[in-house]
Amino acid sequence: MPGQNLTREEAAERAGLVAVDTYTIDLDLTRGSEVFGSTTTVRFSATPGAATFIDLIAPTVRSITLNGTALDPAQVYADSRIALENLAADNELTVIADCAYMHTGEGLHRFTDPADGRTYLYSQFEVPDSRRVFAVFEQPDLKASFVFTVTAPAGWTVFSNSPTPEPVSATGADGEAASVFSFAPTKRMSSYITAIVAGPYEGVTGEYRAADGRVVPLGVYCRASLRKFLDAEEVLELTRKGFAYYEDLFATPYAFTKYDQVFVPEFNAGAMENAGIVTHRDDYVFRSRPVEARVERRAVTILHELAHMWFGDMVTMTWWNDLWLNESFAEFTSTLAVAEATRFTEAWTTFQASEKTWAYNQDQLSSTHPVAAEINDLHDVEVNFDGITYAKGASVLSALVAYVGRENFFAGIASYLARHAYANATLEDLLRELEATSGRDLGEWTRLWLQEAGVTILRAELTTNAEGVITSAAILQEIPEDSPASLRPHRLALGSYSLVEGSLVRTGRVEIDVDGARTEVPELVGSVRPDVLLVNDDDLTYAKARLDAASLTAGLEHVAAFEGSLPRSILLASAWDMVRDGELPASRFLAAALAALKVERHSSVVQVLLAQVGTCLSLYLPPAHRARQAPKTAEALLSLARAAEAGSDTQLQLVRAVAAHAVTPEQTAAVAGWLSGSAPLEGLVVDQDLRWELLIGLVAAGAAGEEEIAAEAERDRTTTGTERAAQARAALPTPEAKRAAWQALVGDATMPNETLVKTLRGLTDVERAPQLLAPFIEEYVAKADEIWSSRTFHMAENLLAGLWSSATVGLEGCDPVGALKGWLASHEEAPAAFRRIIAENLDMTRRVARVQQRELQG
Repeated sequence: MPGQNLTREEAAERAGLVAVDTYTIDLDLTRGSEVFGSTTTVRFSATPGAATFIDLIAPTVRSITLNGTALDPAQVYADSRIALENLAADNELTVIADCAYMHTGEGLHRFTDPADGRTYLYSQFEVPDSRRVFAVFEQPDLKASFVFTVTAPAGWTVFSNSPTPEPVSATGADGEAASVFSFAPTKRMSSYITAIVAGPYEGVTGEYRAADGRVVPLGVYCRASLRKFLDAEEVLELTRKGFAYYEDLFATPYAFTKYDQVFVPEFNAGAMENAGIVTHRDDYVFRSRPVEARVERRAVTILHELAHMWFGDMVTMTWWNDLWLNESFAEFTSTLAVAEATRFTEAWTTFQASEKTWAYNQDQLSSTHPVAAEINDLHDVEVNFDGITYAKGASVLSALVAYVGRENFFAGIASYLARHAYANATLEDLLRELEATSGRDLGEWTRLWLQEAGVTILRAELTTNAEGVITSAAILQEIPEDSPASLRPHRLALGSYSLVEGSLVRTGRVEIDVDGARTEVPELVGSVRPDVLLVNDDDLTYAKARLDAASLTAGLEHVAAFEGSLPRSILLASAWDMVRDGELPASRFLAAALAALKVERHSSVVQVLLAQVGTCLSLYLPPAHRARQAPKTAEALLSLARAAEAGSDTQLQLVRAVAAHAVTPEQTAAVAGWLSGSAPLEGLVVDQDLRWELLIGLVAAGAAGEEEIAAEAERDRTTTGTERAAQARAALPTPEAKRAAWQALVGDATMPNETLVKTLRGLTDVERAPQLLAPFIEEYVAKADEIWSSRTFHMAENLLAGLWSSATVGLEGCDPVGALKGWLASHEEAPAAFRRIIAENLDMTRRVARVQQRELQG
């Protein structure tokens, strides 16, 4: 048996044998805190005489009955599969099991709120975890109608894909009062988008009224202790705008009966698109003032999940190789919707600064893959929720819209949705519709952009005469040494920016088609060379942009002079990529970033710049240079924070950055003064979440300790307080604290998923003392196999990615590159997903070494 994996070939074979009609699922949530009762009756047709299997992960299987015949669980159930043999044309299978509650954000997650002792449940089934709750043919193309009946403790509410019915009073298995919720059958859907959310959730309801008079009930909910912070009306208003926008854009009405959104604790992702019952991570319920970038991200997330109701839920991929199409489409259309239907009109600037940076980083790893990736099994798909699947795919779709025309593109989407409603489809099905509406042959475009991995470089080449007039201009397209890409067609803009009265003003713009290795730009010939010729102005294409040397120098020296955030962000993104490729010293970028922060007000751009400053200080500067540069950088940030507009979003972000990087006694004293209130900063409200940011910064700098952590944890007796206290203790800059955190992470499999994430963050917070992680280099490679084999996939991935840090690069006596190379050499037969995680750690560590070497060269 294959453990808990499933291959594409197995899924295709099973789909050829089986068609599912309905699942009737009874769940009993009154059996205590460890397990719940699960009874599944599935009705399905099959090829007579065929043999196959159904999926289930459960600690106890009590009975299995196939077509009236009892099967012995000990004989037919192993790993995650129940073997089914000698099937009839029409079959009825009933499986009774005790399934386990999870604390990893997978399956049916159980959480008890320390603020009030109330317990909450929610399901998370993507990719293969509905089998942790009921017996199921766990693959997206075996759609069915689901009928849920849920027995829950009295006082709980239960949500599912169908509207919540009036409960019937009953007695639970624990002898206490209970309620039974009998849900109506769902539309035909894939198992991974079914959902059960249960507990004493509180919230508000509303409705969306469509132009044709249809009414869709809406609900927004969270746990009781967060209810006072839930800005439900803003969420509902965003949702209504999204409904109206998408129904018009897709020319297709909403496909389900209602739309609930529940903000749930300890959630692994941003959100999940369960049909009609979206779950969001509940730190999107802002108990303290968030930075504006976070509010915008929530808006994108809300509209991303809503887009999935059409693209992913109503029409679903046949197999996971088209996961990118679900996620890329939702990411593209949600950014479009946010920019065109909400107050966040500069959403594409955010996309350029944040999402595309993620894509470029991912696309330059050894694990890069085509946007339309080959997904051979469940392990493959689980590691492909990455920057290529989301951000590169969305960038490519944006280019496709430009290539076929927006009207043609969305006309094709409407045809695709109508043709495959409540069924499954493939990329080929979508391309067929787009070719029909646009009249374009998309075969070559698909090959170059979707079926080949990697990124190309677009580089400006200029010559001028003695008077500064351009005599020749071209865009060169190159394939980086480590890129598997081919030369691609691009629609590209070149922006001419000139210094006018101290501002870099766009004085010209040329939009061209780039194809092949060299594309002449005659439109620029005869004009005076601008101070900055910006390659990929307006961010029209997906490529690594390289400015000519004079433009780069002028752009970095006058980065604060750009009138808009987008051109400044594009220039800095190009410079950052040069740093990552070892072409530009990190210190030169750092100086430009600090200069940009004097004027930048776009929240997401500020957030990205501060993250890049942090990367320079923690990784990219060699240790000796870092020790010299860190105090000066922190001082510059402190000056910026003090000069920022009182009460502004920028002030808040800069204050958090000062806390993260303060090193001198004067700097930590300023942070301590903000925390205690003894030396306040005008306009700065030090709320609970900011208190933790300030305290953890002080702890990591050695300016606060256990006494202060314990006092803050007592002050904040919530789950967030518990998690942040764990982070703070792991951030203590002592060998003993790092050892304790390491041992807890590796040895305690019961640690909840979000506590684990925060503890990992604290463990690797060693910017001021990277040598603290040196003892764990060899220990990491020694423990990796044990972690992989003993944890669920998501928890193993979190640990294997989060326990590793490249902060030890450049330290005397440390060889992190050699340690990871040695592991990979000795594990050539390890599962591909396991090797991928380690290989990506090695890629990033090698990149850090290369960047540091460039800095040492001056």
